[in-house]
Amino acid sequence: MQTSLADRAAALLGTAVSGVAALSGGDLSAVHRLRLADGGSAIAKQGPLVSLEAEMLTTIAASGAPAPAVLAVTEDLLLIEEMPNDGQLGTSWDSLATALRSLHAAQARSYGWHADYAFGRVAILNGTTSDWPSFWAERRLRCHVQHVPSMLSRRLERLADRLPALLPAHPPPVLLHGDLWGGNVLVSGGRVSALIDPACYHGDREVDAAMLTLFDAPPAGFFDALALEPDWQARQPIYRLWPLLVHLRLFGSSYVGAVEAALAAVE
Repeated sequence: MQTSLADRAAALLGTAVSGVAALSGGDLSAVHRLRLADGGSAIAKQGPLVSLEAEMLTTIAASGAPAPAVLAVTEDLLLIEEMPNDGQLGTSWDSLATALRSLHAAQARSYGWHADYAFGRVAILNGTTSDWPSFWAERRLRCHVQHVPSMLSRRLERLADRLPALLPAHPPPVLLHGDLWGGNVLVSGGRVSALIDPACYHGDREVDAAMLTLFDAPPAGFFDALALEPDWQARQPIYRLWPLLVHLRLFGSSYVGAVEAALAAVE
């Protein structure tokens, strides 16, 4: 008989689980809130890559940026601290800029991560490179060529060829959240309480800024506080392409227009 999620979590936490409730947002993994018999709570995530997520959350916390504590992890089950969230990101941009400055202060010697990751069936290739245009061309653009309509694949190939002239060769390889949209930023009382659901690797910090503009509208002061490099706006469509291509592959043709618009902005 398969052991229930409540029983597995109780064994890992050392306290009984009195309730389990499914949470929204689990498109790519099963997510539940656990009510604990001692009055506390925890979040349970189930999936094949949760041990990598646990490592990423620990790495984010070590940078000084806010992240939920990892309570326990197995091959397919991650238990993390439940963090307060009132959903008011619009009042928390200053706090998020502070959190990102801490996150991006953590640097590596090369671009990428020691292991590949995935969003569902879409692989995230993280093999390291010594120059940034090569990483973005091979790991974030050309990897999609065989999976998108030919009209897009040809344009992606042409853009990938041009990246040495469009992207900095050696920006600081900072720690990136990697999937930084508003739903992955928990806030409470005007402050960021946690960055969640990471897809970490090391790269140009402008990538995190670009992802925030996919579904949210940060104010100009937020970008000023990040003190990005000159002409950063010109590179944003290139960096937005990767999450848009992932969404195209995961969720279908409704994202074709957004991919085409990002390509047109740099052609």
